[in-house]
Amino acid sequence: MRRLRTILADACARWPAGVEHDRVQRDLWQLACHVLKWPLERLFAEGDAPLDGDTAVRLEALIGRRMAGEPLAYLTGETEFWSLPLWVSPAVLVPRPETEILVERALAHIPAENAVRILDLGTGSGAIALALQHERPKARIIGVDRSEAALAVARRNGERHQLPAAFIQGQWATALSACSMDLVVSNPPYIESADPALADRGLRCEPRAALDGGPDGLRDLRAVISAAARVLRGGGRVLAEHGNRQGAAVRALLADAGFDDIVTYQDYAGWDRVSGGRRSG
Repeated sequence: MRRLRTILADACARWPAGVEHDRVQRDLWQLACHVLKWPLERLFAEGDAPLDGDTAVRLEALIGRRMAGEPLAYLTGETEFWSLPLWVSPAVLVPRPETEILVERALAHIPAENAVRILDLGTGSGAIALALQHERPKARIIGVDRSEAALAVARRNGERHQLPAAFIQGQWATALSACSMDLVVSNPPYIESADPALADRGLRCEPRAALDGGPDGLRDLRAVISAAARVLRGGGRVLAEHGNRQGAAVRALLADAGFDDIVTYQDYAGWDRVSGGRRSG
């Protein structure tokens, strides 16, 4: 029998260069806890435990996939966003911490006591919609995605947390009535098609359709802004996440679509990350 400590030490020594040691250790601990179904405290207390053959093989297989770049969340089937544990699968993007900026800014425009109508375009795992629903239980929230596989993940997450957000299949907001929403939020694809980042170890494992924003990275941002201009009531707002060099371009798109009170918010690293505006009228 191989000992757990030996498996983890060997994996740490073989890990590709360029990744911080602490990050490698955290990933290995999470994989071990997932396979063994142990809490972290037990892992630390019994880290020298011998593993039976099948368990060792399963753990080493997952470690190999992680070393090859597969996201940790896909290997464990779970991640956390806005303090909510969420199921994820290769059908959806893994929610990023910077997307919490979008949630923060959206909440600033949602009075807690009002039953506002909110639309999340390209909902994926449902992370944004469910974070907003968790914080604003009176809101009526709809998440839209063209992928039925993604919607299955979002619905499962909604059921897990007993949150009433609805999830429907569609291409952006084509199935929804004009002037029916108070707020539109979206984290659409915004990476340029030729950007080498799409071939990076981690991103290449995630659904390209949820990352690739066309030749200039703005294709889906244009669609989101156009949809928002149609479905928002007068005075309603749209907020969209975008790339860190796209702030000026997105502000121009908002102005061209007739939005006012246009603003861009920075992420925790100081990069432009979310832009939005108010529908006049």
